[in-house]
Amino acid sequence: MELIWWVVALTILVVVGVVWLLDLQARLRRLQSHREGLFVGVEEDAGLSAALESLASRLSETTARTERLVARAEQIDAALAHTVQGVGLVRFRAFQDTGGDQSFALALADGEGNGVVIAALYGRGKTRIYAKPVQGWLSPKPLGEEEEQALAEAKRVVVGHD
Repeated sequence: MELIWWVVALTILVVVGVVWLLDLQARLRRLQSHREGLFVGVEEDAGLSAALESLASRLSETTARTERLVARAEQIDAALAHTVQGVGLVRFRAFQDTGGDQSFALALADGEGNGVVIAALYGRGKTRIYAKPVQGWLSPKPLGEEEEQALAEAKRVVVGHD
């Protein structure tokens, strides 16, 4: 009877040992895959110091590239502030004796509210076109109702609200 207990105990120890070995093998595989990731771009027989130098070099290159990209993004942002970002268009009938809304007011403004309002008044015999400057969403020239509407529409596009 006593021999059976020894056999059971040894069987349990063997099973625990096998489970432990399988766990160690899985951990070793994970460590090897991490090591291989660490040694990417390094010769196979190179040591840990070579791998660390390679990582430091790649990190330095990545940092420099990131700095260049940030500087370029800042340049683009600065340039975009001076491009047309807001467009407002209002069509209307300038004269009662002409049909359709063939006249229009067009506002073009950058991110700071600088630009131009162009108004085209269509009549039977001729069309007149007027351009008025805009600075900071205001014009030094008096604007008509439709021109004001076009400028307000352009401002909504840029600013997002009235």
